[in-house]
Amino acid sequence: MIVLHEVLNDVKHWVKEVGQIQRENLGKENLLVQTKSTEYDLVTEIDKRSEEYFLQAIQKEYPNHCILSEEAGECQNNGSDYRWIIDPLDGTTNYAQGLPIFSISVALQQKGETVLGVVYLPVMNLLFEAVRGQNAYVNGRKITVARKNNLNQCLLATGFPYDQAINKDNNINYFSHFVPKARGIRRLGSAAYDLANVAAGIFDGYWELNLSIWDVAAGILLVEEAGGTVILMENKRGISIIAGNDLISEIIHKEILSLG
Repeated sequence: MIVLHEVLNDVKHWVKEVGQIQRENLGKENLLVQTKSTEYDLVTEIDKRSEEYFLQAIQKEYPNHCILSEEAGECQNNGSDYRWIIDPLDGTTNYAQGLPIFSISVALQQKGETVLGVVYLPVMNLLFEAVRGQNAYVNGRKITVARKNNLNQCLLATGFPYDQAINKDNNINYFSHFVPKARGIRRLGSAAYDLANVAAGIFDGYWELNLSIWDVAAGILLVEEAGGTVILMENKRGISIIAGNDLISEIIHKEILSLG
């Protein structure tokens, strides 16, 4: 049986080590960049180098645990109750462009439930953390979701799927709908950071379509432990998510449902 706070200390060390690698290579000339599912879906050599660090660290310290990571996929199921979910560099397009808004997302599940989550912003040195049932924190300070109840007072965040050019369910209609209804909308390019900002009360609400589990596993725990509500839209593609306080999440959900 593992002790979650001891595991959390390991994760915090790992993300800071990987963050240093990412900072040192940000803006690197001749950075190797490749495409994956579409020409908009990128992976860099730093994504892969960052992922390799996590794979080696987890296999060394927790050799019986399963690992799901964005680039390497999932290791063979060995019957463990524990599964790590890793996004070694969330915001690859930003990183490839030299834009210093990107994050590292690490979650640990026990029997399918996320029990630990960390999101780290290397350039800003912001470390968001949560253990199930023990609140959420950034750099040691407890955080809670915002308490606004009117959409026109809210700063929202969203993002767009990588197949936005070929799939009509690409969020553009929802974005256009919310622009005149909200105080503002931001698109940062990192779902993990968006969710962390909801947990910290910086964003009042967030929605996005067609994400993957590694994008959101840690961030969902942060929002829930900060007193927020996460709604999964089962009628949409992939993991389509809404986050905010109880009321704002429900308002966003109803608005999206009304648009079909």
